[in-house]
Amino acid sequence: MPNLENHLLNLKKSDIEIYNILIGKERYQEEVINLTASENYVPKSVLEATGSVLTNKYAEGYPGKRYYGGCKFEDLIENITIESAKKLFKVEHANVQPHSGSQANQAVLFALLKPGDTILSMNLSHGGHLSHGSPVNISGKWFNIINYGVDKSNELIDYNQVQELALQHKPRLIICGGSAYSRIIDFKKFREISDSINAYLLADIAHIAGLVAVGLHHSPVNHAHFITTTTHKTLRGPRGGMILCNKERAKDSDKTLDKLIDSAIFPGIQGGPLMHVIAAKAVAFREALKPEFFDYQLQILKNSKTLAKWLQSYSFRLVSGGTENHLMLLDLTNKDITGKDAQNRLEEVDIIVNKNLIPYDTKSATITSGIRIGVPAVTTRRMKEADMVSIANFIYSILMNKRDKEFVRSDVKKLCGYFPIYKEDKTLSSKIKNKLVSLLFPS
Repeated sequence: MPNLENHLLNLKKSDIEIYNILIGKERYQEEVINLTASENYVPKSVLEATGSVLTNKYAEGYPGKRYYGGCKFEDLIENITIESAKKLFKVEHANVQPHSGSQANQAVLFALLKPGDTILSMNLSHGGHLSHGSPVNISGKWFNIINYGVDKSNELIDYNQVQELALQHKPRLIICGGSAYSRIIDFKKFREISDSINAYLLADIAHIAGLVAVGLHHSPVNHAHFITTTTHKTLRGPRGGMILCNKERAKDSDKTLDKLIDSAIFPGIQGGPLMHVIAAKAVAFREALKPEFFDYQLQILKNSKTLAKWLQSYSFRLVSGGTENHLMLLDLTNKDITGKDAQNRLEEVDIIVNKNLIPYDTKSATITSGIRIGVPAVTTRRMKEADMVSIANFIYSILMNKRDKEFVRSDVKKLCGYFPIYKEDKTLSSKIKNKLVSLLFPS
């Protein structure tokens, strides 16, 4: 552990209750296997940037065009973050101010659409996202939403259906990408469909951004008009959002896409940017530009495929039959277990997953027939293929009642003990070294 006790001394004096909760959380995350597909563990450097003095500053506007004085350091930070994002994704423009992926999506809708305009997006129960037009979300309340889905026979995106719905409804915007789709997304095909009706294309790569950044998933750059993403998940940065685009001219406007999106974020839907989080994004993007980040993403794919293979060997049914990214969706119908029940049973032995709707689900979103499993967090812990075999066995043992919970929980804790999230720094400081030398070899 990074030993929070040594870093939270002021908090301990100020608010012992919050301090104890944070210490408890740190210990807890070390002892659980986190298979939440949308979560990860950030490097210590990202934690430090997120908790920096930049949280004290308002910086409404953009570098060089702020509405507050005293922003010279904030300008430096945001420019570094922007340039790092552009280099990482090979794109002409990046807006790094969105507070979340959902707000990034909202900004694109605000920039392009008027209330009542039509959006064609992926059905939430087929792997889409709330912010793509769910009736309970602002996107579904303000716009006319038409949903495409996956083919019932193979559970892959039905591009013929997408084309037919596009021609029939003539949406102003098509959205591709989602939160529970385990296969490759054909961004080129989506662009061909959007061009056929003169629509905009938004690619939401929140889940696969890390894979896209290193070339292990097709990039939507030069296909989608706008690309939105979170900066956590596979990117392994702080919780936040980002919008990418090229500087092409917008449809029916004399403005370029970058100008449209910047004004949509501020002053459109946000006020002051979270500069401490933007600094942490810069740190994460620079980490992602290192060669080691490719190795990490490759290991994610290896772990994901191995875990999927072994779960299938235990007769669990995977939606679409497998995975080509960091996550998989288990259909538990043949096991006579609900997603909610499976989530609760696994949490009792310190394995964290989330219940999830499967395509054509007959159960409600609060119960579900499936669970979603992802490997970014365990891969960050340096777990590899052999450890995925163990995890598959843990899941099988608990969901099929093959082993006592206490024994499985003990094995989970033991496995976690081999892979601490934050390795302790074993190197000695020069001051301590000098003191040791003076003690061993007095002058």
